Amino acid sequence: MARMSAFQRLVTKYQQDVDFLIIYIEEAHPSDGWVTTDSPYTIPQHRSLEDRVVAARVLQQGAPGCALVLDTMANSSSSAYGAYFERLYVIQSGTIMYQGGRGPDGYQVSELRTWLEHYDEQLHGTRPRRF
Repeated sequence: MARMSAFQRLVTKYQQDVDFLIIYIEEAHPSDGWVTTDSPYTIPQHRSLEDRVVAARVLQQGAPGCALVLDTMANSSSSAYGAYFERLYVIQSGTIMYQGGRGPDGYQVSELRTWLEHYDEQLHGTRPRRF
């Protein structure tokens, strides 16, 4: 749960200037599939949208106050954004401004934090922003 708590800290810090959205995609390590021993959850593979809703509610507990939507059962969002297993994005006015690496190894909340800090400086400070 360390990732979500780091993410949750970002949500808390920047929520006045940034809209955060979690898109819950297919489960990367379902309890009836590719199981991992370090998962804090036991979530079976989603066989219906209702299954995905139940699993998403478990995820929502780790990110209170953050908007959560579900990918389609065809996983169209995951396919469009290359999000499988997990990925961080910043989208501003329809343009991808930041694209993190694919998780688990490329999932770096610290990179997102740096981007948000620069954005915050641009929004509220006098120093110009470069990326």
